[in-house]
Amino acid sequence: QVQLQESGPGLVKPSQTVSLTCTVSGGSITANYDYWNWIRQPPGKGLEWIGYIDYSGSTYYSPALKSRTSISRDTSKNQLTLQLSSVTPEDTAVYYCVRGGPWDSWGQGTQVTVSS
Repeated sequence: QVQLQESGPGLVKPSQTVSLTCTVSGGSITANYDYWNWIRQPPGKGLEWIGYIDYSGSTYYSPALKSRTSISRDTSKNQLTLQLSSVTPEDTAVYYCVRGGPWDSWGQGTQVTVSS
């Protein structure tokens, strides 16, 4: 069974770039037809899809966040990375790494708070 574990800095200042890592175990991120998503949930709001990197390394981003988002991978470590630049307090959220779709395997999430 695939397991996902997110990690990140927790607190970042406005205008900085936040970098989050997702470590995948129990399966390879290069396995055929798998998509590895980043999704976030701001406090009191619904889920927002950020983007994905697929089994081949191709990426696709939400148009709303595309200009500030980069998703990459390290196949030797079976890890995914999300970088979000020029953050503002509106980027405060729990960030999830999710396999799919369908979105069938979720990490526990990592809190990112943007505050000066």
